[in-house]
Amino acid sequence: MHVNGTAAQPAPAPRDGSAAPAPGDPVQDSSAGRHARRFGLPVATALVMGNIIGGGIFLLPASVAPYGTVSLVAFGVLTAGAIALALVFGRLAQRDPRTGGPYVYAREAFGDFAGFLAAWAYWITTWVSNAALAVAAVGYLDVLIPVGGHRWTACLAALVIQWLPALANFAGTRYVGAVQLVSTVLKFLPLLLVAVGGLFFFDPRNLGPFNASGQSPIGAVSASAALLLFSYLGVESAAVSAGEVKNPRRNVGRATVIGTAGAALVYLLGTLSVFGTVPHDRLVTSAAPFSDAVNAMFGGGWGGWAVAAAALVSMTGCLNGWTLLSAQTPYAAARDGLFPAAFARRRRGVPTVGVGVTVVLASLLTVYNYTSGSAKVFQVLVLVTTFTATVPYLLASAAQLTHLVSGRRELVNPARLARDLVVASVAAGFSLWLVAGAGYAAVYQGVLFLFAGVVVYAVLAGRRRGAPADAPGGGPQ
Repeated sequence: MHVNGTAAQPAPAPRDGSAAPAPGDPVQDSSAGRHARRFGLPVATALVMGNIIGGGIFLLPASVAPYGTVSLVAFGVLTAGAIALALVFGRLAQRDPRTGGPYVYAREAFGDFAGFLAAWAYWITTWVSNAALAVAAVGYLDVLIPVGGHRWTACLAALVIQWLPALANFAGTRYVGAVQLVSTVLKFLPLLLVAVGGLFFFDPRNLGPFNASGQSPIGAVSASAALLLFSYLGVESAAVSAGEVKNPRRNVGRATVIGTAGAALVYLLGTLSVFGTVPHDRLVTSAAPFSDAVNAMFGGGWGGWAVAAAALVSMTGCLNGWTLLSAQTPYAAARDGLFPAAFARRRRGVPTVGVGVTVVLASLLTVYNYTSGSAKVFQVLVLVTTFTATVPYLLASAAQLTHLVSGRRELVNPARLARDLVVASVAAGFSLWLVAGAGYAAVYQGVLFLFAGVVVYAVLAGRRRGAPADAPGGGPQ
């Protein structure tokens, strides 16, 4: 395979004497050992579900309650778009199951610059989101252990919450997978308790009006969707870590679709159950809707503690998965000379430099958030991630469309080709809707972040062109 004139290096033969991997198959890291273990379908699915469902689900019902039950329609529309995007990632991973996900697909379809933009935008998304998750987790931790009384105590707690998942990543992919699987199971137990158990306590009188916003039905759907649009970020998780998944051509697609569908089911049932157990007028002003639902179902005041514990587990597991993803895309780009070479270093199956740089940047942003005295700057940066995340999504969807309309696609029957074209088009439309939902300010700030990456790309491109032709990443571009 040649990309922009640079030949890919042949994959080394496995040490067990088996045949070398075929072109496009993931290359195993020589540092892999007993601490590095490739993910099976259950762990890959847990990675997708765990990264999609963070802590936001615990506030979602109250966030959309002012619009009425019409928000459930918005959930359905968004679920269709997320499933389409999941199917696209599954098809792309079937053809190219390498670590890097959207970066790999964008570079293969459109060249180095598009690949770099996908990697750069995704990297920004991960480390800023990690800081946001840690800060939000402190609020739930404060319910269990008082840490929010002083900003430095809260800051220290946020840093500890970030570094614990990072240490699990440094220990190797074996431990990353174990933490992800356990945390996903633990956080789904209370969520399923409300999502399924709440149906037995469902009272239609609690639902309130279908459209409580005063807008037209279409306007209400769009407005509530703007709050829900980013609930599905993370559908790409298995594709980004494809090189660490067993039998990725088969398992990445399955894990992506199963994980996205599972998250959607929890979202929909959980929101519906809260709507049916908590009176609408109370839900609109609720600061802890799942706690209120548990208290309404079983009585007592222990719901707040239980939900706080579940949210903390949820966010810690989410940070564990996002920390791994934050290093995988720069790792893939560094192997191609599109990121600094240090990001290509791996130990125990994990790109340790990428994990280290990411957690340090997220930590600095966290400290800045607490020392600035205002959360406004931090909130703007968080909104930027909602735009930067859509850049690799849109490029991946466009890569699939390019493949389908080109003459290089595999021979398929017309019905399957038409189906894949529809799915890819829906995924592209979903990505554009995400951009629109981010808002003007976030798009403006996000474009500035992307343009800063152009300067980085220019420096790296200049160094590659000056390198010997036989050097990795060297030669004409």
